[in-house]
Amino acid sequence: MFIAGFPAGPWGTNCYVVATAPGSECVVIDPGKDATAGVADIVREHRLKPVSVLLTHGHVDHMWCVTPVAGTYDATAWIHPRDRHLLTDPVAGLSPETGQMLLGGNYTWAEPDDVRELTDNQVLELAGLQFTVDHTPGHTEGSVVFRSPYDEQDVAELMFSGDLLFQGSIGRTDLPGGDHAAMLRSLADKVLPLADNIVVLPGHGEQTSIGRERATNPYLLELQDEGSAGRVTRGL
Repeated sequence: MFIAGFPAGPWGTNCYVVATAPGSECVVIDPGKDATAGVADIVREHRLKPVSVLLTHGHVDHMWCVTPVAGTYDATAWIHPRDRHLLTDPVAGLSPETGQMLLGGNYTWAEPDDVRELTDNQVLELAGLQFTVDHTPGHTEGSVVFRSPYDEQDVAELMFSGDLLFQGSIGRTDLPGGDHAAMLRSLADKVLPLADNIVVLPGHGEQTSIGRERATNPYLLELQDEGSAGRVTRGL
């Protein structure tokens, strides 16, 4: 598998380009602000053809360039239906003050020509790759993660986690559409059951693993403590 990633734009959003090998079709994940040139450089250098753009959620720092990237390569954009409205109204995912501060001007937004909607547990076959979709609301209502088989260097899967899970932290839940209780349920139901040898490629910051986060991430540690306490209580 070929993977190239780079932090794009002022928010350092990780954009990933994934393919079976150089010279093949590829998938672009989360093309944020200023990602178009970075994607073009990778595509040109490695002779790739983007066929799909996957969005972990609809926040503007992750989808700013989805329409130009999808349009340039005639690629299909994929997003969960609960976040689809953010493609044309990204400010709806921000507070008014934050939206004005972050965007710094007036912009118009349009959906890509070909948009398809994601569902929980869906398995996508794209560019010779397989991606399992997990719906993980909390950061936004339509947040998802994508898991892809890897099976190299004792790694079972790659998980493109968006803003669900970071190295040592989790995504914020104080913006419109955020829900901290839903975030904790997503972490408990969709992250904690996963194998330790899954590499996590987050929306911001450095890569990590499920095993590392299970052992060190304070939010996951708290969930595990609560789960243990619950099991003890039920046993009394």
